[in-house]
Order: sequence, then structure tokens, then C-alpha cells
Amino acid sequence: MATRQCIESSSWMPKSTFSKDVQLHFCGVPFTLDRELLAARSAKLASLLKDHPQEDLSHLLGDMPADPNTFELVGRFCHGCEVNISTENVIRVSCLASYLQMTEIHSPNNLLKKSLTFFEQKVIPSWHKSIRALKSTENILQQAANLGLIDACVDSILTKVLSNPCLLGEPFKNSKSDDDDDIEENENAYRPNARRKLFVLDWKPEDLTGLSLQLYEPIIRAMILRKVPSDYIAANLYQYTKTRVFCSTTVGDNNISVYKKNSQRETIEAVERLLPNEKGLLPCTLLFEMLRFAIALEASVDCRNGLEGRIGKQLDQASVKDLFIPTQGYAKEEQYDMECVRRILKHFYSSYTGSNAKGIITVAQLVEDFLSEVASDIDLKIATFVALADMSIAASMGTQRSSDGIYRAIDIYLDKHRYLTESEKEEICRVLDCNKMTPEAWEHAAQNHRLPLRVAVQVLFVAQLQLRDVIGKEGTTRGCLDDGVRELEEEEEEEENNEMEKMSKKVMELERECLMMKKEIQSGSCCSRGKKEKEKGSMWKEMKRKFGCVSGLNDCNCHVKKKKVHPR
Repeated sequence: MATRQCIESSSWMPKSTFSKDVQLHFCGVPFTLDRELLAARSAKLASLLKDHPQEDLSHLLGDMPADPNTFELVGRFCHGCEVNISTENVIRVSCLASYLQMTEIHSPNNLLKKSLTFFEQKVIPSWHKSIRALKSTENILQQAANLGLIDACVDSILTKVLSNPCLLGEPFKNSKSDDDDDIEENENAYRPNARRKLFVLDWKPEDLTGLSLQLYEPIIRAMILRKVPSDYIAANLYQYTKTRVFCSTTVGDNNISVYKKNSQRETIEAVERLLPNEKGLLPCTLLFEMLRFAIALEASVDCRNGLEGRIGKQLDQASVKDLFIPTQGYAKEEQYDMECVRRILKHFYSSYTGSNAKGIITVAQLVEDFLSEVASDIDLKIATFVALADMSIAASMGTQRSSDGIYRAIDIYLDKHRYLTESEKEEICRVLDCNKMTPEAWEHAAQNHRLPLRVAVQVLFVAQLQLRDVIGKEGTTRGCLDDGVRELEEEEEEEENNEMEKMSKKVMELERECLMMKKEIQSGSCCSRGKKEKEKGSMWKEMKRKFGCVSGLNDCNCHVKKKKVHPR
């Protein structure tokens, strides 16, 4: 420090003033200054030097709002040297000059007027310089506010944002495109327009993210009061959260300091309070990211409930991956926070105002896919699984959706939890509606040994009922054929009736022949056995002839058609 003191003294203090020097220690740094020159510029120092001529004034200046570099700059000004006032130090210099009462009343062309003139002419007109000046006030907020410098910077920022909201950042597009075939648009849906950044030279949304929360929060509140578009405010809030929370740590990082964790928790709670309530301002994926950090940082219940409610309003835009919210704490009973998912689902169902069931069906499919993914968690409770399945089924009730998704999730759960009893398996299968399963699912379930016997039988029974209904519908459809087809069927039926009538006549003749043969046998004819057999054979031969059968040694069965032999 002595070396610095000597350099400072030799560079900007006249040697003739050494006998009138005053020693000041500020923040551990010693300064040697001229009494008369200080008193000529500063009314406060002049008063102190007059009242305490022989004392060290350092303890009387303990509340001085400045750092050693700023105090050195003021000392140079008092000694007639050129001072470099910049955007980064103008507010600190102004606050120190005000504290030391370096006004025009005490001395013309004083430092306070010089610094305030620079502030008004160079800082206020510029968006970037206003923000950079605000960044330098973190340690002197109260003094800067008393001078009106904070309000001046905030008003400058608000004026520029009202005329050009893009200064806050490009608003996020809706994360779900109306055209589902446009894959590329969906993938980039929640990203700001990069091309616009190339042509807007004064566009730096990250500028506001450099402000402390003490400065940032009142600026955003002022923007809300001044009716700045909500989508631009939401975009800047997310950028602030990303810079202050997401980029500086990871979810569940236990190595961060308590101070940093508290700062991040305060940030995410403030962002949730400031975030407008309109639906769709931020994509669902980003809201889930904020929720995961809020849970990991142990944010307040109001903060977490607020984020869950915002997610619930647009849950139909979420993906299965978004629902994977890790359970926090050492006693993790389940891998994922199922209660949080249930609360989000309740928010969705209670706030859904769609004119059709498209959103409901989308969320029901989302829950089924989620259940299929988490069913392999060995710690997943039966009650939790059934509760989520019930919510999905209740939401899609009245629609034409199949139960194949629920069946797939049940099958995975039973496969990964083979220790379950028969009654527990039946409790899980209670949510399965066999009447809404597809034929492919019936076929798989009929051969699935993991299903309870009662459920397997129920599946087979429902499958048979469905098959009978299908056959009945086919018969009804056949009865509705056109007149031409009906006439053709009637002709065929008439031909069949004629054939049946001819066959009936032949049967009647056969009965008469049999009756005659029976009478002859009973008459006790004395004919020899050979003769009887010959007559009997001739009688059977005659009967075959009447039925149109060709008699012969190879024709052993008259009702079997002879196969045609084709030459090889």
C-alpha cells in the first residue's frame, strides 16, 4: 500500500502541499491528500477539517458510499487532474460527490454537476448504457435511489421497451404447431427467431439478465403496469432464470453453497410471481424445467403450486419426457414424483375449456405412455399406478379410444412386479376395460399368463361377444343387398328345393322297397340261402340304380363322388 501511496502522491499532488497533507484510510487503502484542495471542492470535508483539524477523519467517513477506486478518482478531481467518467462509474461518482457535498453552491464546475451532466447526456439516451450503469449500483442502491438515478435508468429502459418490445427478447412461439406434418417447425417451435437477431443491432435480451434481483424485479413490475406485451415479458423472465439458475447449476446438485442455493431459490420464486398468467407464453417443456429446479431448490409451496397450475393449463402440449420429475430427498420411495404429476393432471382437467375432446384425448394418451414408461419402476405403488390410470380413463370416457395403452402399461407392471398376489393383480386390472380392447390386444391377453385367471376369462368372454355381434352385423348387412342379388339367391334356393323334392321321392321309394323286403322275409319263403342272397343282391342293386349310383365292384359307397383321375 505504501508503494501505491507514493506513486499516487508523486503523480498528482504538488510537492509544495506535502506539509498540509491529510491522511485518510479507506477500505484499508491509505490516501495522502491536500487539506486546502479538498476543502475547496467538498463542503463536507471542509466542515470536518475545520472541526477536527488534528484528527484522523477516516472514522468520520465510515458511511461513505464508495470504493477505493471511486475515492481515488474524486481525489484526483480535487487536485485538478483530469478524471475519466464512464458509464460504469458515473453513478458511484455521483453518489460520492453528493455525499461529500461537491455542489455548485460550494464551488463552480464541481464534480456533482459534471457527473450528472454525463449521466443525462450519455447514459440515459442509450439502452445498453442505462443497463450497464444500473449494474454498477448493487452496493449503493439506497444512495443512487435517493439521487433519483435508479428511477431515471428504469424510466429510460421502460420508454425504449414500450417503443420496441423486442429489446426484451423474441417471444416464444406456441410449442404445438397446427400442422403436425411440419416436423421441422415443431422442433424449433420454442426457439426465438435467430434471423431477427442478425438485423436488429440494438437487440440484446441478455442485458437485463445481468441485473441483480433487487433491480430486475421492480423493472419487470413497472413493465407489467405499463402494459408491455406479456409474451415479451415472459421471454425475458425465462432468459433471466436460465442465466441465473439453469446455467449455473444442475438439478439436484448438492455441492453448491448455501448462499448460492438461497439466491437461486429467491430468483425462481420471484420469476414465478412475475410471470403473467396467460396460457402458452412459455412452452410446456420450459415450465417443467422451472418446476424441476423449484423442487430441487426447495422453493416455497406457492411457487411450486403456481408452476404446476401453469403447466396444467397447457398439459396437452407436453411430452412424456416432461413428466419425468425426479423425487427429491434421501428417503425416495419412488423414482419419480407421481403426486406432482397427479396434481398437474387435476389442474388440467379442472381448467380445460376446449370446444372439442382433442386436448383431453391427447392428455389421456400422454398419461398412458407415461404409465408404460414408469411401470418398470420396482418401487411404483399399486395405488399410485391405479390412480393415474383412473384419471386417464375418466378423462377419455365417452370417446372412441381403445384400452390398449392401459393394457400395455398393466402388462409391463405385472412383468416387473411378479411378487404380486392374485388379489393385487386383480386390483391393478380393475382399470382395464376389456370392451374397448382391439382384437390384437384380445389375442395377446388370451395367451398372457401374467394376467389373473378371472381377467383372462373375461377377455375371452368379451371377445366371443364381440365376434357374435360382428357375425350378426354381417347377416344384417347381407339382408340389405340389392334386388338383383336377392332374385339370384331366390333362384338358387328354388333349384335347391327342386333337388330336395326329387331326393324326397327317392327316399319314399326306398322305404316302400324296404317294406316289401321285410314282408318277404316274414312270409317264410322256402327259397335256398343262395337264392335269397341273389334276390337280396338284386334288390339292393335296384335300389342303387334308383338313386343314380353306378353299380360295380369298385362302387362301394353311393354317396361318395368318384374322384377324377387326370393323366400324368
